[in-house]
Amino acid sequence: MIQVYTGDGKGKTTAAIGLAVRAHGHGLRVAVFQFLKTDRENGEARVLRQLGILCRQYGSGRWLFNREPDQEELALAAQGLADAEWAVTAGYQVVILDEISHAVNLGLLPEEKVRALAANIPAGVELILTGREMPETLRKMADLVTEMQAVKHPYTQGIGARRGIEY
Repeated sequence: MIQVYTGDGKGKTTAAIGLAVRAHGHGLRVAVFQFLKTDRENGEARVLRQLGILCRQYGSGRWLFNREPDQEELALAAQGLADAEWAVTAGYQVVILDEISHAVNLGLLPEEKVRALAANIPAGVELILTGREMPETLRKMADLVTEMQAVKHPYTQGIGARRGIEY
């Protein structure tokens, strides 16, 4: 099945990581691929690795606002997708593409390649896609779509991301 966690609210990555831990606790093989993120100051990556869950990041550490992605960023995203393609054929039962919508929407990955991956997952593989503004074609392919809705957030009060809570 394909699951999508999207929307403007907090909790998309948190839901996917919770699913990863649950699946791992039941003996399933889990792989987490985080686009646009690094392992620097990444609490979930640290604990997933401690648990023995494959977790890799494909971010440059630079913000990608109001500019085109550079060659390094394009190569990192391409490697992340290639690694995810490998995982779905290598016996991983839960494969998470965290922030994949941003990778597509910011021009790091062609949407068609992500659609092709989703269309060709083997039986017994759960594919989880996260990120704001998930492309409609990926939403339509999904068996489960959860939209996180922002109602209230400390960010609107000028409180920045907090270590251990938002990252």
